[in-house]
Amino acid sequence: MQKIVPHLWFDREALEAAEFYTTVFDDARITHKSVIKDTPSGDCDIVGFRIMGFEFMAISAGPYFQKNPSISFFVNFDPSQDKDARKRIDRTWEALMAGGKALMPLDKYPFSERYGWVEDRYGVSWQLIYTNPEGEERPLVIPSFLFVGKTYGKAEEAVNFYLSVFKSSKMGNLMHYGPGQEPNKEGTVMFSDFKLEGTWFAAMDGGGEHDFHFNEGISLIVKCKGQNEIDYFWKKMSAVPEAEQCGWLKDKFGVSWQILPENMDELMARNPDKTTPVMLGMKKIVIQELEDAAG
Repeated sequence: MQKIVPHLWFDREALEAAEFYTTVFDDARITHKSVIKDTPSGDCDIVGFRIMGFEFMAISAGPYFQKNPSISFFVNFDPSQDKDARKRIDRTWEALMAGGKALMPLDKYPFSERYGWVEDRYGVSWQLIYTNPEGEERPLVIPSFLFVGKTYGKAEEAVNFYLSVFKSSKMGNLMHYGPGQEPNKEGTVMFSDFKLEGTWFAAMDGGGEHDFHFNEGISLIVKCKGQNEIDYFWKKMSAVPEAEQCGWLKDKFGVSWQILPENMDELMARNPDKTTPVMLGMKKIVIQELEDAAG
């Protein structure tokens, strides 16, 4: 089971977007669909989907949060695993660019002979990269944090914080900018990757002017085994009390997380007329209260 799952917030397009991604990416499918009724946003579609073996969740819950490139997703096209990787990256780029926009054109760069950064028609950002890791561990999909604005220069601090919070963790690469690489300051993070609970992540500092920050448009679900684990992550990570709602929190860098029991879907489905209002009244999730409401 994937313990940390990216969660995408849509206005009304969660199912439409999930179906789109299953046509764009290989080894992709919708895993489940459900509806949470009578929320402040009305009835909300919930959809789970996988692309290239990596699990996502999405919700249609109104026009409150806009996704942006502060969290994007690397997609690796590895010729050692796929002889058609070069053709596949071009086809995927073309599909994502339909109604989307290029943040960095698909082209040759010093770090890859084929790379592009695209924001698709739904506002989700993807970094497509042709790479041959030559035996190194390289998952196909990697969520990536971009630290800009008020969090610029904090990528390394954030990586160390996440490594300290998650008990099963591993540091990967860490590369810094040197002198003369403006607009990036010397010593900030050019690229890093790290592993939390079996999932690889990347983190970078982004110099220059950017008009976006971390927000609830893309959050990260942590599936917890029980109340003790929920309590642990909540205490370690919640840094913005006013952001605490329905299992959601913000950490000290502004990244949104959802700290949920791993059987949250089953709990909510048992007696939704009663569990939904109880859940909506919570900040930190209390499993026993949901079980009592479910009956």
